[in-house]
Amino acid sequence: MTETVRKPNIVFFFTDDQRFDTISILGNQDVLTPTMDWFVRQGTTFTNAYIMGGSCPAVCMPSRAMLMTGRTLYHLADSGRYIPAEHALLGEVLQQAGYATFGTGKWHNGPDSYARSFSAGARIFFGGMDDHWNVPVADYDPTGQYPEEARKKAPNYHSSTMFADAAVEFLRDYQEDRPFFAYVSFMAPHDPRTMPQRFRDLYDPKDIRLPDNYLPEHPFDNGELRIRDELLAGFPRTPQEIRRHMAEYYAMITHLDAEIGRVVDALKQTAHLENTIIVFAGDNGLAVGRHGLMGKQNMYDHSLHVPLIFLGPGVPENVRSQSYCYLLDIFPTLCDLVGVEIPESVEGQSLLPAMRQPEQRVRDTLLFAYKDCQRAVQDDRFKLIEYVVNGQRTTQLFDLREDPVELHDLADDPAYAGHVQRLRQALRRWPEELGDQTEQGQTFWGGYDAGA
Repeated sequence: MTETVRKPNIVFFFTDDQRFDTISILGNQDVLTPTMDWFVRQGTTFTNAYIMGGSCPAVCMPSRAMLMTGRTLYHLADSGRYIPAEHALLGEVLQQAGYATFGTGKWHNGPDSYARSFSAGARIFFGGMDDHWNVPVADYDPTGQYPEEARKKAPNYHSSTMFADAAVEFLRDYQEDRPFFAYVSFMAPHDPRTMPQRFRDLYDPKDIRLPDNYLPEHPFDNGELRIRDELLAGFPRTPQEIRRHMAEYYAMITHLDAEIGRVVDALKQTAHLENTIIVFAGDNGLAVGRHGLMGKQNMYDHSLHVPLIFLGPGVPENVRSQSYCYLLDIFPTLCDLVGVEIPESVEGQSLLPAMRQPEQRVRDTLLFAYKDCQRAVQDDRFKLIEYVVNGQRTTQLFDLREDPVELHDLADDPAYAGHVQRLRQALRRWPEELGDQTEQGQTFWGGYDAGA
């Protein structure tokens, strides 16, 4: 009689507002990330992973809905505030395949979808942001109701430590014969950027290098210059203030890295590591002074580009793929890795071919959107951003090979007119293929003429 081979476990670490370039081994020597560096050495890193943007100011809400459903931005329900029953969820599909599913940390897509996704959980935060030292969390509710009155504050308990503790306890107590999926969703490094003092002491603002694309102010109205995120620093931005924000941002990430390391240690101590696929990703990027911006409500690379690493059984070690991909591609990739059928509602593409052949491309172009005022498209060389704000249209074109920090706008250079027109036509895939139904209707497309 043939013995059934148990499917690999999955541990998914998801961070909040962590930009792609905040992992030391990938080129940023200003930040300390020993655990994330280990992930890169042990697994396959997708260096061109992105979100599709956001249909509301809380970009992380649709981002997390895209992650958990594998669906594109405008094929979500109500910007991801809830997940309808006909949209299969990652945890739900893994449960049906025999997995025990555990969740802890931030969940921004409603209690109903959480109840569908997880068979166990602890210290669950339903919301977008809060005080890291006083997070209102819920215990796992087998009824799936999660009433607000059952959510209690956890004073003097940093969110990163609290969620890591919940994951460690789950791993140490786990005794079942079936594989598990543990989703560990952090609130860090989202503001308010507070962390244990010993991590803050690692970074002196005077030693922080300003980014090459630091600007005191954004050069024009992008439609969202005075949103909450942008009010975290004064106008114009000063080098001193941006260095302070960057020091706090890096300190949050180093603290987060240490807490993730404790969960990895628990995997080792419980003898689960060898048969566990680890996924590490972030829900969106963040400006922190780049282009005169602070937040993620924009189409620049720093706000769309995210970390994405896989490691474990079936994943090649120390590989870096430059293939374009979205976070919504994680769902079908995990299905392929563990031998589970990909649901019909999933629109993402499996990254497994690019893992096995790093030169293989999964996507040739990427489309991005923010609300009803910004759209963008990029191919392997150029990126076009279009804005329609108060009836005023603004166009930017960047040569990503020569200008990766997106400072030199080529849109008005006659030599690049062909690239502008070609990418404008590619932008029309949004309404034709991907929906593009904003809450205000199709107001962006109403002010946008692709042929102009």
